[in-house]
Amino acid sequence: MAKQLKITLIKSTIGSLKKQKATIEALGLSKIGSSKIHNDNPCLQGQIKVVKHLISVEEIQEKKSAKKAKAPKADAEAQA
Repeated sequence: MAKQLKITLIKSTIGSLKKQKATIEALGLSKIGSSKIHNDNPCLQGQIKVVKHLISVEEIQEKKSAKKAKAPKADAEAQA
């Protein structure tokens, strides 16, 4: 699976250039504090570079897809 990035808007776009406002909108961010998770690719890196002063970027750690086993209802009722 590709590396994922969590992008959070930390500053207002008031006073920013039209290009920067459009980039923030294209990233799916609207209000300060809003976050989106995107797959990392060269296009996304270019968008991040344009608005790096308005956002924070975190790398998301991939979790293993180990599912927890659930007890059947009959066993759960018997234990209660």
